[in-house]
Amino acid sequence: MEIIEGYLKIALSSGAVYLFLIVAIRLFGKKELAQLSIIDLVFILLISNAVQNAMVGPDSSLSGGLIAASTLFVVNYLFKYLLYRFPKLENIVQGADLMLIYKGQLNVSNMNKARITREEVLEAVREHGVSEIREVDLAVLETDGNISIISNEYKKRTTKKRKGRNKVMKNQ
Repeated sequence: MEIIEGYLKIALSSGAVYLFLIVAIRLFGKKELAQLSIIDLVFILLISNAVQNAMVGPDSSLSGGLIAASTLFVVNYLFKYLLYRFPKLENIVQGADLMLIYKGQLNVSNMNKARITREEVLEAVREHGVSEIREVDLAVLETDGNISIISNEYKKRTTKKRKGRNKVMKNQ
C-alpha cells in the first residue's frame, strides 16, 4: 500500500508541475517558443532539473522515473484532447494569432501586446525574403510563436526554391 501511495504522489506531483509549466509559459509569452536562443535552452534545462525533485521526491528509482514520465504523457494527451474539444479553452491557453503588419503598416498595439520589437519583425520579414515592411501585405504572429509573412512577390509561391534544384527539374 505504501508503494502505491508513493507512486500516486509522484503522479500527482508530475501532473501539478506539468500544469504549472503550461501556465508559466503562457504568462511569459508565446514568442519565446518559436526559436530557442542559447539563453532559452539553458533556461529549459535548468527548469527541468529544478522540477525533477518536485515530481519524484526522494524516489530516484527506475519505477519512480517511469511513473513520472508516464504521468506526463497521459496528462499531455488529456490536455491536448481538452484543447481540441473545447476551443475556448484552447484560446485561453494557446492565445490568439496577432496581426503585426497589414498592407505595409506595423500594428504597434499588437506588437506591444506580444512584446515584439520592430527589429524582430524586420528580421522575420527578411527571413521570408522580403526587403522592406512596406512590401508586406500581412504578417501574423502565430500561436506557436512563428511569424507568417505574405507579400505581393510571394503570394503565388509557398516555398523558395533553390537555383540548383530548378536546373535539375528543367532537365527532366
